[in-house]
This record gives sequence, C-alpha cells and structure tokens, in this order.
Amino acid sequence: MRQVLSISLPSETIQSIKTKVMQRGFNSVSSYIKHLLFEDNNLISEQELIRSVKQACYDYEHGKTIKAKSLANLL
Repeated sequence: MRQVLSISLPSETIQSIKTKVMQRGFNSVSSYIKHLLFEDNNLISEQELIRSVKQACYDYEHGKTIKAKSLANLL
C-alpha cells in the first residue's frame, strides 16, 4: 500500500531536485528519491570502510595478498 510523504523544503532545494530529476532522466521526483534511497542502502558506513582498510593492511603486511599482472587476474 502506498502512502504520501510530504516534506517542507526551501524553494532553492526543490528547484535543485527538479533539475537533477530532469538531468538524470527520472520520470518524477518520487522515482528520483526512491533511487537515492536504494543507493543509500548500498553504502557502507565509515566504520565498515575503516575495518576493511585495516584488514587489507594486515593482510598485506602478513603476505596474504597476491601480485596480479592485471585486473583480469583478480577476477
């Protein structure tokens, strides 16, 4: 079931959103907001990024990495 969500924004922000909707080829502000929410769900937190970098540094320092001749060797 769909519900309507109303938010109050400055007119400059509304115009910026509408411009981005057109520039990025979305059919509506609603579809643009849905896209942003989807993308936001795919982001990792700062803590996750730091943890991943620390793990990569640890692996590198302990020789647990490989030297690839190209990106294709990693896939």
